[in-house]
Amino acid sequence: MADRNDTTDTPEYRSAVLTVAETYAADAGAEAAGAAGVVLMENAGRAVADAVRARWQPRPVAVLCGPGNNGGDGFVAARHLAEAGWPVRLALLGARSDLKGDAAHHAGAWDGEVVELSPEVMEEGALVIDALFGAGLARPLEGPARETIEAAADGAYPVVAVDVPSGLAGDTGQVAGDAIAPADLTVTFFRKKPGHLLLPGRTCCGELLVADIGIPEAVLQDIRPTCFENGPDLWSGAYPWRGPQDHKYDFGHALLVGGDTMTGAARLASRAALRVGAGLVTLACAEHMLPFYALSTPSVITAPLSGRGDFRGLLADPRKNAVLIGPGNGVSRETQGRALAALAADKRTVLDADALSVFEAQPAPLFDAIADSESGAVVLTPHDGEFARVFGDLASGAGRLARARAGAGASGAVVVLKGGDTVIAAPDGRAAITANAPPELATAGSGDVLAGLVVGLLAQGMPAFEAAAAACWLHGEAARRLGPGLIAEDLSEALPGVLADLKGACAAGSIR
Repeated sequence: MADRNDTTDTPEYRSAVLTVAETYAADAGAEAAGAAGVVLMENAGRAVADAVRARWQPRPVAVLCGPGNNGGDGFVAARHLAEAGWPVRLALLGARSDLKGDAAHHAGAWDGEVVELSPEVMEEGALVIDALFGAGLARPLEGPARETIEAAADGAYPVVAVDVPSGLAGDTGQVAGDAIAPADLTVTFFRKKPGHLLLPGRTCCGELLVADIGIPEAVLQDIRPTCFENGPDLWSGAYPWRGPQDHKYDFGHALLVGGDTMTGAARLASRAALRVGAGLVTLACAEHMLPFYALSTPSVITAPLSGRGDFRGLLADPRKNAVLIGPGNGVSRETQGRALAALAADKRTVLDADALSVFEAQPAPLFDAIADSESGAVVLTPHDGEFARVFGDLASGAGRLARARAGAGASGAVVVLKGGDTVIAAPDGRAAITANAPPELATAGSGDVLAGLVVGLLAQGMPAFEAAAAACWLHGEAARRLGPGLIAEDLSEALPGVLADLKGACAAGSIR
């Protein structure tokens, strides 16, 4: 990963996601660099008006303004739309005389009527600009604000949100209370916030536009962001593309364990590991299951496990550099022993499903083994239920991003907290939010495919955080292309097309 001190034109900066506090710091940094706050607000409000004009024909507009800077943006948007000939009604929560700073300045530049905020400001067929509250609101809407937002949500009004829909927490994506008007379009500024990507915030924002309002990229050098939107910009520089003189032994050898009953899990995972580029994949299983696994995927090597020493013997082979334990293995002492053995052998390790559940309420042996491992690459891939089993109520109520980070910090591993808004968190504090996963991934076996993608990339030498992030994005992109009706078996088969397009984009320089 590029040195953060070199330049702002790095993957870290291009895909940075800023918390509310970091956004305030960016504003302050911009003003310290000479960008006046009144100009930044002018640019923000104009960007909202321009976005509205680009998407709708002139129609009545109801601009709902709050008592802070979000409301100031609304005053600017109202002025630009009115100057363009749009009929505008502006409603303010509170008194105009109570506005401060830049918001007061731009309220003074509005020469139209200002009415008291109420649902009556919205007439039939109007477009609503929600500039009541921004991403920093931490309390539920109440009084006229709640009544007006509820009316906007219930009516047939297109809604354009400034920064975030009012009531949405910018750091968590959660709704404070239960009042929110989901937006058709949300216009935010400089960088996205976690709440734009995390659920349910992502579904509340509609189309998301990030507008340039004149904040210099250089402010990020002081902020040093640690959260990113997951995408190729973040990890493509570490992707292990094959060269003309490479051979399969250059791309690692992944070892997986197959169970006796839920046999599909290991088969899905092993095929995914091969599809994503692992040079070789060995699937170890009970001796009586060997014919079944051997016939299912010809490209996968099979190895019998007739005694406890067999697995340790496989781990002793230095060529087998990455191990996946868990899918279909069963919640048993044997699964727990294999997980700990892989870590003790200093293998790059992915623990999924049953290999996490076996440590329910007693994670200390797992965390100790991770701390002792010298591989430097351990990835845990829990869904919410498995996370709760291993980590209990760690960071409960703080949101998925905070929980994933807390899990990574407590375990010393990269944690992939799976869901419709999968979060990848590293022990050093870095985190990536995956926003490209479609709901069609909610199907049996898709998690096994993801685990296989992660171990396949680890086998090829990708750093753990980048490997986990790449696997999650590839998983989501394959699913997006397949669409409704996909089953887990389809995901690996869609990967060649996804990878071909990704490689072409990297070669063309559109992804750096």
